[in-house]
Amino acid sequence: MYRTKLYLFGAIVVVVVLMALAMAAISATLTKANLRQSFIAQSLLVEHQQLSSISYRLFKQLTDELIFGENANQAEVRNKQDLINQSLARIRTLEQEQRESLGESATEGSIEDTDALEALLFSIVEEFRTIARTESETPLAQRARLQILLEATIDNQFREAINTATERQSRVVSALNSSIETLNSALIWSSVAFAAVFLPFVIWGCAWLFRQLYQPLEHIKQAADTLVAGRYDIRVATDLDREFKAVMTTFNLLGERLAEHEQLAAESQQRLAREVEQRTQELVAANHQLRALDNQRRQFLADVSHELRTPLTIIRGEAQVLLRQSEVNTETYREALQSMLQQALQLSQLVDDLLLLARTDSGAMLLEREPQQLKSWLRKQLEHWQRIEPERDWQIALELGDQLLHFDAERMSQALGILLDNAIKYSPSGSPLQIAAQVSDAHLSIAVSDQGEGIAPHDTQRIFERFVRIRRSSKGTGLGLAIAKTIVEAHGGEITVVSKLGQGSTFTILLPAMKEVDA
Repeated sequence: MYRTKLYLFGAIVVVVVLMALAMAAISATLTKANLRQSFIAQSLLVEHQQLSSISYRLFKQLTDELIFGENANQAEVRNKQDLINQSLARIRTLEQEQRESLGESATEGSIEDTDALEALLFSIVEEFRTIARTESETPLAQRARLQILLEATIDNQFREAINTATERQSRVVSALNSSIETLNSALIWSSVAFAAVFLPFVIWGCAWLFRQLYQPLEHIKQAADTLVAGRYDIRVATDLDREFKAVMTTFNLLGERLAEHEQLAAESQQRLAREVEQRTQELVAANHQLRALDNQRRQFLADVSHELRTPLTIIRGEAQVLLRQSEVNTETYREALQSMLQQALQLSQLVDDLLLLARTDSGAMLLEREPQQLKSWLRKQLEHWQRIEPERDWQIALELGDQLLHFDAERMSQALGILLDNAIKYSPSGSPLQIAAQVSDAHLSIAVSDQGEGIAPHDTQRIFERFVRIRRSSKGTGLGLAIAKTIVEAHGGEITVVSKLGQGSTFTILLPAMKEVDA
């Protein structure tokens, strides 16, 4: 079983790795200990040298005071004595740590010598003070005592004590360095021996695994080449280790599945060809629609150009007539100005409609929503239109309470006015107009019904589109219902139409009830 072989090889590798890690851990621990011991010895050596330097500076300062009669700075003397005490304390701490690390045999006499050195230092300082305080002796006697102190005590005893401590730490440092070198050599040779023993086993194991793996992989490659060549009916041998046997069995099953999928792919290709043909037909139809829309746009631009040119022509004509006449009475002036004003107002309304649609397309139309009492607002709108068309039979049914709705009153007045204006324009004079409004839990509905010409069924889907005029004789630009639809949808609602030719039309505005829609 190839899995068993892998487990065996893996176990051997794990043992080798664990042994290598153990050797690395041991060497790291020993190296760390030796480095710590070397650091302590180096620190002691430095501290002894620093102690020697501070002590000699103190001795010089006290000597100058005795010889030249200069008053020593007592603060500096105390500072040097404090530095000496601190240095001695550090030396004791390091020597204690060194003894615990190396043992008493390797550090024999170090702590005791430090105690003797401290006593010697204090005795020297005290001798300086004694000489300085003695007033009964002659200057020659004082100088003789000072000479003995300097030559016998400081130059001989103190120097010898410092040199002894320094030499002892130098020997410790040398011994530790030698120990570290010996340890490094031992680690290197141990690593070489370890590699010499186990590396051949690892190489042999890798070669053995490769031989065990090569033959099954060759079978797998042949099976893959067979599938790549498209020969799904050829089956490969499965007399291998259990793991590879499962792989080869899977390859055989894969060949069967690929044969089935190839057949399904052929069928899918046929279906795709049919779908492509269908999509092509749909694209052709969409292209025809786009062309129709482009024709509508061109017609709209022509109509807009005509609508813009007509009032401008009238205004220009009236102005030219007035300018050509040498004498014009006031009444003629008023009639001409009234005509120009009317054309300017129509032109301004057309520009406003185009600007509203342009802002809607760019997402820049802003609604100034305010809470409005629906019933009161609707009555004001209808009263305005009743004054405009008093001969109409206005049939009004407002099933409303005191509900408040947040909307842009000016824009909604414009949308409702478009529906009422169309109802008046496309129905016989004096015919009834029905306005019904009601509120449900979900919607507010305002319905405007007339008994006019009606709209053909195939045109009801197009009347809200821009550029569309059902009747070529209409004086409008085909923008009114598109503007009304834009305003209502901006409030989160919708506008619908139900119409029959010769019977009239009903346009309904639906708005969300009791709901604010952010502008």
